[in-house]
Amino acid sequence: MLSWDDYEEQITPEPSAQAGEAIMAEAVKRQLDAQDQQASMPQPVEPPPQQQAAPAEPAATLASAALAPEVMPVQEDSGNTERVTVDQKAMINCRADLNQLVPFKYEWAWQKYLDGCANHWMPQEVNMTADIALWKSDDGLSDDERTIVKRSLGFFSTADSLVANNLVLAIYRLITNPECRQYLLRQAFEEAIHTHAYQYCIESLGMDEGEIFNMYHEVPAVARKASWALKYTKEINEPGFTTGTLETDKTLLKNLIAYYCVLEGVFFYCGFTQILSMGRRNKMTGTSEQFQYILRDESMHVNFGIDVINQIKLENPQLWDDEMQEAARGMILEGTTLEVAYARDTMPRGVLGMNANMMEEYLQFIANRRLAQIGLSEQFPGVKNPFPWMSEIMDLKKEKNFFETRVTDYQTGGALSWD
Repeated sequence: MLSWDDYEEQITPEPSAQAGEAIMAEAVKRQLDAQDQQASMPQPVEPPPQQQAAPAEPAATLASAALAPEVMPVQEDSGNTERVTVDQKAMINCRADLNQLVPFKYEWAWQKYLDGCANHWMPQEVNMTADIALWKSDDGLSDDERTIVKRSLGFFSTADSLVANNLVLAIYRLITNPECRQYLLRQAFEEAIHTHAYQYCIESLGMDEGEIFNMYHEVPAVARKASWALKYTKEINEPGFTTGTLETDKTLLKNLIAYYCVLEGVFFYCGFTQILSMGRRNKMTGTSEQFQYILRDESMHVNFGIDVINQIKLENPQLWDDEMQEAARGMILEGTTLEVAYARDTMPRGVLGMNANMMEEYLQFIANRRLAQIGLSEQFPGVKNPFPWMSEIMDLKKEKNFFETRVTDYQTGGALSWD
């Protein structure tokens, strides 16, 4: 590493006598050439006194001017530099200063941000040793169980990237409330952690990375879900897309329903249930633990998104007309149908104490919840949750027994090196 001491000590070697004479001769020649060239050039005409430029400002004066604070409104289009009040804040189409975080209008959004920070985890904290041994064992897992692990990692490694892209490229720009934006930043980081976790599992198990990461192109049951989500983000991802009209506001609302109620709210639940059921049977325990942490994050994402959707409906009742309600209902039912097809593709036979029919009932139970959460009537009367243990897993606490595992809560800061 370079240091100033080393730099000061570097000594330029003295040129030899012959080299010195050559350098001097060359310098004289360049000077004579320059003089000849200057003499041959036309001399500039002195401008009249009234056209002469003003004398240059001293360097000290210019430096002081550059350091002087310049007060100007951040949002020039608003034309208002007054302090923001709570009543001026809105979920979409807000003209108040987005940089003024407080006063909060939506305390629940800020609380979810704090809860997300408190739930922080990293994939490397999870021990994958037992999973590696089981995966490499010839009789460790059945073919159906291996298919479930591969399909889950294949779908989720792409799905969380889709969610992150949608958040960063569109939703963050179009949601005009600063405390909600704060949570969106946290969610985007969590999506990155989830993608990292899937890559960590794939790498740890020695899977064919090309096969897993290309499933959303090559496996129909996976591709159909990814394609369904992409069609709802295509328009709002355009740089020129803006809200403010009935049509564009409805387009944004449809996107939020597609991603929060369906992609994260329905599409994730078959794979989560399969992997977590595997963990309950003491199989792929490291992968299962990763999915437990991810499911906890995703549950909060869904709850946040539903709160945003309902707040937009409350502030813009004209959006929630019969047409929009029918569209939202159809989206959730379409998503449920696609997830049932995925379940039948990954579970052609009974496995892990479940089968495709049980999974279909569970997904209908989840769909009823999503419909009710945004104010729509349930479409599958009488269905029950065949996997009540999933509710317990969602309430997972991160605390560990100190004598069974290393402390993880302070690992990140302790691992920093300032060398």
